[in-house]
Amino acid sequence: MMVGTCGTSAAVPPPPSNPSDAQLNAGRAAADTKAGEVGRLANRLAEAEARLSDLDSEVELKQEQANKAMVDLQAAQDAAAQAEDAAAAARREADAATGRVELARHDLDRFIAASYQQGSQVGSVSAYLGSPSPRDLLARQQLLTSITSGQLTALHRMQQAQVDKANADAAARAALQTAQQKRSAAARAQRDADAARAAAEQARTDQAARTAVLTADKDRAEQQLFTAQQQVAGLSGQRQRYEDWLARKQLEDDTAAGHVALTSGGSRPASSAIERVIARAMSQVGVPYAWGGGNAGGPTLGIRDGGVADTFGDYRKVGFDCSGLMMYAFAGVASLPHYSGYQYTAGRHVPLAQMSRGDMLFWGQQGDIYHVALYLGDGMMVEAPESGLSVRVTPVRYGDIMPNATRLLG
Repeated sequence: MMVGTCGTSAAVPPPPSNPSDAQLNAGRAAADTKAGEVGRLANRLAEAEARLSDLDSEVELKQEQANKAMVDLQAAQDAAAQAEDAAAAARREADAATGRVELARHDLDRFIAASYQQGSQVGSVSAYLGSPSPRDLLARQQLLTSITSGQLTALHRMQQAQVDKANADAAARAALQTAQQKRSAAARAQRDADAARAAAEQARTDQAARTAVLTADKDRAEQQLFTAQQQVAGLSGQRQRYEDWLARKQLEDDTAAGHVALTSGGSRPASSAIERVIARAMSQVGVPYAWGGGNAGGPTLGIRDGGVADTFGDYRKVGFDCSGLMMYAFAGVASLPHYSGYQYTAGRHVPLAQMSRGDMLFWGQQGDIYHVALYLGDGMMVEAPESGLSVRVTPVRYGDIMPNATRLLG
């Protein structure tokens, strides 16, 4: 008797407090309220992540608009430079035409002067080019009589030079006008580029400010989520611990009496099953992560994914991925598929604020599950995290966490 009493009292500590049903009902009502708050916080987090993504897209758009404006600016500047070169060339041609006119005029004046010295009645070329009075017509006739074919060529050359000069002046004016238009276009492009760059910089500034606000909101929401989970655990956690104490005490008493207590259905109490699941998961802490690895029998060789896992050599490692670890932990209690999305629907969903030891926690985006871990209580979990790491115990992460936990036991 003494041995039995000492063994039982040493194995099972004094009972924890056992709240009343009224207290439990009040606690559950508070838990439901907090669960609603947690849902709203989760929505805020999703909206914050979506807004951050939109801001990234807006900045990228502004940057591309700035790039377009810079290309347009360079094209306008090149066109203006070409137009100015054309205007300068036209100006040089007009200057050359002016020189040719002056040379032709000089040749003609020399001819007129020589004719006058030889007694010609023609006083100047104006007699030939002037008004058609009888006196001028007579002078024109005398000029035509006295001018040789070579001298007529000089006269025609002067006339052609005057035409060429007029054409060159017109071309220079047109080229100058084009250059001015191109310079105006370049100035507009410069303003557009400056405005686009300013818009992009402002968008970056706005994004930084909004990101800081949204990140702070996200941090606060995660803290509130954790606080809510801790608060709603309260009385329900106390009742669970009391029931666990009763189960352990019954098991110890039955063991001391020489047999293992069984329930009417022939299975272990739920709390014992939960502890066995957790013990199996905890026994694998330190085992490498291997994508595609693990099953109900333990760690297995990973498989190729054609991407990140291959770069870490997961296909050469013996270990677990996240869902493989859950298969091993629940082996003998529940048969789970090797896919976290199906594991999410394998049991009863409970609000995240009411999660308890032995529940599976899930993470996802837009309804697609990408990770699973086993909740240990007190804000801690055990998981097979990712390539390059090992099975570990770590605080619960609340970013992307699904609003419900999955409960297979209890």
